[in-house]
Amino acid sequence: MIQWFTKSFEELTNKELYAIMQVRFNVFIVEQNCMAEDLDDYDQKALHLFGVDESGKVVAYTRIFGPGDKYEEAAFGRVLTAKELRGQGAGKELMRRTLEVIAERFGKVPVKISAQSYLLKFYGELGFEQVSEEYDDHGLAHIDMIRP
Repeated sequence: MIQWFTKSFEELTNKELYAIMQVRFNVFIVEQNCMAEDLDDYDQKALHLFGVDESGKVVAYTRIFGPGDKYEEAAFGRVLTAKELRGQGAGKELMRRTLEVIAERFGKVPVKISAQSYLLKFYGELGFEQVSEEYDDHGLAHIDMIRP
């Protein structure tokens, strides 16, 4: 059972922020062997949507931006599910909640993402359309996508 939270940067406790940074490091830096700068000064502008398991571990996460905070459109990024939950629907649940938070906070607005290319079908099923050619982002193939 996952318990879900949506908090601004200022609302995060030190313990929550540490747990979020830990899981982001483990997934994006260690698992994906990507030496990108994760601390990019966008966390302070974002809403942080995260799921916590029974032990208190962050197992699903994304950060959400209102229109104009990152792109002209609303946006989300740093999407992850912990390795032990992949393939069990946690990613789809995270996306359902992400799009719900965007609609509640910002209304019916377009949403732009920079997605890893292998997730084209996953995001396509959520109504996103590819709007750029593939590009390299710190050694990983990405595409821009928009959900009108």
